[in-house]
Amino acid sequence: MGDVAKDLTAGTMGGVANLVVGHPFDTIKVKLQSQPTPAPGQIPKYAGAIDAVKQTIAAEGPRGLYKGMGAPLATVAAFNAVLFSVRGQMEALLRSEPGAPLTVKQQVVAGAGAGVAVSFLACPTELIKCRLQAQSSLAEAAAASGVALPKGPIDVAKHVVRDAGAKGLFKGLVPAMGREIPGNAVMFGVYEATKQYLAGGPDTSNLGRGSQILAGGLAGAAFWLSVYPTDVVKSVIQVDDYKNPRYSGSLDALRKIVAADGVKGLYKGFGPAMARSVPANAATFVAYEITRSALG
Repeated sequence: MGDVAKDLTAGTMGGVANLVVGHPFDTIKVKLQSQPTPAPGQIPKYAGAIDAVKQTIAAEGPRGLYKGMGAPLATVAAFNAVLFSVRGQMEALLRSEPGAPLTVKQQVVAGAGAGVAVSFLACPTELIKCRLQAQSSLAEAAAASGVALPKGPIDVAKHVVRDAGAKGLFKGLVPAMGREIPGNAVMFGVYEATKQYLAGGPDTSNLGRGSQILAGGLAGAAFWLSVYPTDVVKSVIQVDDYKNPRYSGSLDALRKIVAADGVKGLYKGFGPAMARSVPANAATFVAYEITRSALG
């Protein structure tokens, strides 16, 4: 099996692990991000992350925490296969000689390159996922207008294409790239830096699973710390109505979020995102490393 095929396979396993561990946290993050600003004197639909969990389970059962999982699960193989295989090819280009370990700076460059590639796959996948996850927040408005909400990922895609054409699936591409490119640059850089620190040098081949878990968890946290406001902008744009949009673009969304809620509005759902990032990304990297090592 060639290196590309190994990275594709290992990346797929890493993505499945990430999704299983992290999706409930992601659902709560999107619910908090997409809930509308309450009118003066009114309280928000969700008081916080714990309240969002309670309301979701009460209304939809535990399965509600995995709502929207179909879209990323259907594409998780492709997404993580692209991420890790492009990163692997970038590493090969950056190495001074075959098998030579990369510096942290080179891993940052490789991560950024992988981020460019996955942005185009992440955007439509995230759009479908976010629109499904935010349905409970949009239910009242939909009922008032007599519009039936989509039933699942395929139905969401059909509604989007009907309302905006195929290009509608790429709504939010700019903030998606603004998240994936710097986010992956930071994530892979922190992952490598942590491993090298724990190994006491550039050779990290003998690190145990505990060290890989720690490095993966810190890398995931670094990803979200570096790009979270961009993710909020992406989410509100992607759940926005196509026919009567509230936002004309990324900068308009940014201005309106800050005007309505202050800078803290750019950190809605930050708690669940950070709570998710450590175990989910630790699972991703460990699953990737185990699979890649098993493949030789």
